[in-house]
Amino acid sequence: MPSGLMLFLGAWGIRRQDAIWRDEAVTYDMAHRSLADLWPTLQHVDVVHGLYYALMHCWFLVYDATLGDVLGAVIGLRLPSVAAMTAAAAGVALLGQRLVGRRAGLLAGLTFALIPVVQQYAQEGRSYATVCALVVWASYLLVLAAARPRRKLWLGYTALMLFACLLHEFASLALPAHGAAVILARLPRRVLRAWLLSAAAVLAGLAPLAVFSTRQSAQISWLMWPDPVQLLTFAVLAVLGIACSRVRVRSRGPIGLRALALPLLLLPTLLLLLLSHVEPAYVDRYVLYYVVGFALLAGAALARLLRPAGELGRPRGRRLRWTLAVVLVLAVLLPVDGHLRSPDSRVDDVTAVAHAVRALSEPGDGLLFMPARRRIWRATLPHEFRGLHDLALAKSPSASHTLYGTERSGDAIRARMLAARRIVVAGDPDGAPPDDNDQEIAKRATLHDAFTICRSTVVRGARVTLYGRPGACRGGG
Repeated sequence: MPSGLMLFLGAWGIRRQDAIWRDEAVTYDMAHRSLADLWPTLQHVDVVHGLYYALMHCWFLVYDATLGDVLGAVIGLRLPSVAAMTAAAAGVALLGQRLVGRRAGLLAGLTFALIPVVQQYAQEGRSYATVCALVVWASYLLVLAAARPRRKLWLGYTALMLFACLLHEFASLALPAHGAAVILARLPRRVLRAWLLSAAAVLAGLAPLAVFSTRQSAQISWLMWPDPVQLLTFAVLAVLGIACSRVRVRSRGPIGLRALALPLLLLPTLLLLLLSHVEPAYVDRYVLYYVVGFALLAGAALARLLRPAGELGRPRGRRLRWTLAVVLVLAVLLPVDGHLRSPDSRVDDVTAVAHAVRALSEPGDGLLFMPARRRIWRATLPHEFRGLHDLALAKSPSASHTLYGTERSGDAIRARMLAARRIVVAGDPDGAPPDDNDQEIAKRATLHDAFTICRSTVVRGARVTLYGRPGACRGGG
């Protein structure tokens, strides 16, 4: 039932009105490059996502040849994440059943599927859903290995954790949570030694990628202090999870519910916050799997509190109140779930930007992206930009083995802009901090000195503006 619910919620509104946000556009672009082009790109940028891009490349080879024309690119981009979260929900249910019992596992899986952030990343063409699923199943193998230590279980645990870490380095923060579970459960030393050996193997396998990726740390330079909404989400789930842990439940195996679920809920996020004091790195999706700890605790608590009144020796009215509370929570979540399936739920809308550019432009117009990294907006719908001249572009993203292409010098950009009568600018929304490199300064100064605004439109996460030389604003658009 949890996997069926997760599959339904993942499929519900998966197209999101064909809106794609910039990170998904990066995935689409990188996955459609040949492996020969992908490797040199990863040597310069985004190596931390390299394995995911390679897997998505293989997926699109099959999808585009079979279902692409029928279902469309947007669904193909997100289907792997839906499948991953479906597998994660099934894993949470089995994990809860193994730790506490069948009813607790069922409710844990259902709780996991209903968490809004789970549904959000089930419908994104990024690696986070897959990483979450791998951590769930690695946790399940850890619980099995603790009960009946076998080499194949430890090998499976090691393989799944290494796979998760190679997809995203911060999956390694699940290892301290697993280590805490082993220690809190007071397992035999041979189990602790086996876990330490597995953890060491995972870290050794991750080390080359981690060392190489430090050269690309500028990629997350945009991160500042953690987003308050993300912090509030974690705080609410942490408080509720701790409260649920106080409900008495009987664990079935050597690793108890609290021993595993509480560290998994708390440690990854707290460790990432600590790392952020050294270098800003906190985004909730980097440790998305922390919600698994909450789902396990909530499922066990609900299984205890919603048992038949006769089993608990409690008045029937109290059970009714808990049932009503659950129904109320579901009612509150419904508008949130609806919002997650709208274009406004992400920071920008690549599709809307492309359509706005086409609406304001005519063939032969100049085109600028401000800043240059917004050139990713054209990756999924290049035909909408056909006939426009990218005035700043020196080498395309694929030719330069970069995400956004390379641009000409500031003086060269200015000269090309002055030769154009009309320029369409796809830029950040009002209030966004401007980049201060020579190219962006030249773009802003030239537009201010030599062009006037003909018309402008605001779409999700962007402003698209048509500029013209004096007398050039008539017609087009």
